[in-house]
Amino acid sequence: MRILLTGSTGFVGRHLQQALQRAGHEVVPGVSPARAARTHAGVAMDFARDTSAATWLPRLNGVDAVVNAVGVLRDSKARPIDAVHRDTPIALFDACAQAGVRRVIQVSALGIASSPTRYASTKRAADTHLLALHEQAALSALVLRPSVVFGKGGDSSALFMNLARLPVALLPGPMLTARVQPVSVHDLAAAVVASLAQEKAPTGVLACAGPEALSLAALVASLRQQSGHGPAWVLRLPNALTQLSARLGDQLPASVPWCSETLAMLGSDNVGDARAFQALLGRPAVHYKDLVAKAWR
Repeated sequence: MRILLTGSTGFVGRHLQQALQRAGHEVVPGVSPARAARTHAGVAMDFARDTSAATWLPRLNGVDAVVNAVGVLRDSKARPIDAVHRDTPIALFDACAQAGVRRVIQVSALGIASSPTRYASTKRAADTHLLALHEQAALSALVLRPSVVFGKGGDSSALFMNLARLPVALLPGPMLTARVQPVSVHDLAAAVVASLAQEKAPTGVLACAGPEALSLAALVASLRQQSGHGPAWVLRLPNALTQLSARLGDQLPASVPWCSETLAMLGSDNVGDARAFQALLGRPAVHYKDLVAKAWR
């Protein structure tokens, strides 16, 4: 298949492109205008501004499927979250319906169903619009909602691995209680490939999660053990300092995953039923106890 992949230069997108190409697909990578001009590779697209379906239609000529893997953690002038998560994806999905692109896969996020954060609300809006097009039989849609995605090259994964190296860890309170179901980035990529290959492709919403849930603090402890270190002392950061640290994170580059939006999202668990995901893979998903060996190296 000829597949337009948006977000191809991001952490998840890079793994998706590699997996799709290994499966024999032709990938048309969507890249920023600056990167396209510099490398002369990929299709130039600007998720901050390409909010019209008419802008997307010429890019869909000859395209069999679209995979949208664009995402930002926080709002910024260069990458406004309303446009990147909601307005531009909706324009892309409408263009797919108009151009006759039958298969669209949206990489969303688990735990957004009831979260009040802007990250969650903008992601929900795009998901809802795509699923409505599916219900209208305008296209075939699959919304993948992964829990915490772990792998080499991920900002959050690097943060967790850095914390796992500390003999004494001072963690924000929500990290001690918020539950996640970490998923290997390779499993997420394999799920995208499988969903394109199946004769009766899955549709609707699919939770992408590892076999077992645990707190973020327990995940860090497991990563430490997997890396060959003994147990660390874990201390709880007072709430006032937790809030302050998140506000300080807001002032750092967008690649830093700790910020007020992250703190707010830790108010709800990021877990789901993994059975449909594992059925799509045709095997058990990577367990969190094996993430360092199977997703980090």
